[in-house]
Amino acid sequence: MKGRVELATVWALVGVVCVEVLVTYWRLPWDELYHVTGSGPVGGTSRALLFLNFPAALVAIAVLLYLLDRFDGPVEYWLAVLGVVLSAAVFWPKIVDQAKLDARPANAIAALGVAVAFGLTLWSFRGGGSWTIARAAGDRARIAIAAVAVVVALPWEAADVGFSLDAVPGLSWVFQTDVLRTQPGDPVFHPAVHHGHHHGMDGTLLVLVAVILSRLVANVGSRGLRGLFGAYLAIVFCYGVGNIANDAWLEQIVKRGWTSWEVPDVTTPKASVAWGLILLGAAILWVLLVLPGLRASAREDRSTTATP
Repeated sequence: MKGRVELATVWALVGVVCVEVLVTYWRLPWDELYHVTGSGPVGGTSRALLFLNFPAALVAIAVLLYLLDRFDGPVEYWLAVLGVVLSAAVFWPKIVDQAKLDARPANAIAALGVAVAFGLTLWSFRGGGSWTIARAAGDRARIAIAAVAVVVALPWEAADVGFSLDAVPGLSWVFQTDVLRTQPGDPVFHPAVHHGHHHGMDGTLLVLVAVILSRLVANVGSRGLRGLFGAYLAIVFCYGVGNIANDAWLEQIVKRGWTSWEVPDVTTPKASVAWGLILLGAAILWVLLVLPGLRASAREDRSTTATP
């Protein structure tokens, strides 16, 4: 099956971050973390379950949309549909509440969808096949985007494992992490970058996933599903960029006192200018990167039909 390397890489990223969250929220006291009320094994498992809702369920939907086109049997196909439905529980209002990041029984629904997506991915790898990866158009741009995202996310990558960058030569000058700062609406001094998981890291993961899976859009045979898959990845990419911008700007610009203006929070979809820009950006990406392939495929089909 085409896409083995891309799918494996996506799940490796999700798995690494999930383990980091589990371990960090297990070992650190809850009052050093953000909006949680427990630590130890319960605290770690609780926060990891939330991670499997957001952003992992969004990743699972992308994977399942791709797999829907690869499965021939009805059982696998309808399991993939079920996985999408279960993962879509993450869109339910307040299923993941930034003000209280303790898991609830309802969070098991989207996590089950992630498990279905992971299981179907492993199932799709059965029977052997090549693990080589060929160059694709736009790979240089993908690498550049991924590199920028990873560098911007360095404070969150350190926070995910419970550390800061204050003692790292060079990086401590570029990024502020443990230094105590205030922010508009919160006059209490607190670390610029708290230990634990950040929605900026969620945004980084979503950007990386969208960049990796964008290599597979052309592999989707069904034009309708290809258009949907491409549109979903475009939205995920722009949504990830929005979360990165919001978190990084607050921690590295606003908390230095350089400005009081904040990049709007886009974590929860709502009718706003910021979300309008996300959808507009996604539409532009779809028109520029997905639509030409759909038109070319349609022309090839017409040409084949017209050939006697």
